[in-house]
Amino acid sequence: QVQLVESGGGLVQPGGSLRLSCAASGVIFSMTDMGWYRQAPGDQREFVARIRADGHEMYSNSVNGRFTISRDNTKNIVYLQMRNVRPDDTAVYYCNRWPVSVAPSTYWGQGTQVTVSS
Repeated sequence: QVQLVESGGGLVQPGGSLRLSCAASGVIFSMTDMGWYRQAPGDQREFVARIRADGHEMYSNSVNGRFTISRDNTKNIVYLQMRNVRPDDTAVYYCNRWPVSVAPSTYWGQGTQVTVSS
C-alpha cells in the first residue's frame, strides 16, 4: 500500500527559497511518474509539477521557471525546489503519483504547509 510523507515546508519570505521532500513507499518508485500538487485555503487541489520515471519534467504555468522537481530513485524521494516564492505560492503541498485521480477515495499524505509572507 502506498505511503507518502511530505516534509520541508515552513514560513519563507517573498523571493526566498525552500526545498520540499516526499518519501514514497509501497510503489515501484523508479517506475512511477510522480507529481507535486498544492491546495490553498478555499481552493481545490491543483497540479504544480511532475517528473516521469524517465526524468522528463513538466510544470504548471504559475511555477515554471521558479520551481524544479527532481527525484532520487535510490532513496525513493521526490523533491520540489522552490525559488523566488510569492505569496500566492502559500498552500499545503502534496506529492502523489502522476496523473492522480480526483476521486475522494484517492490516498493523499498529510502534506507540508508552505507559507510565503513577510
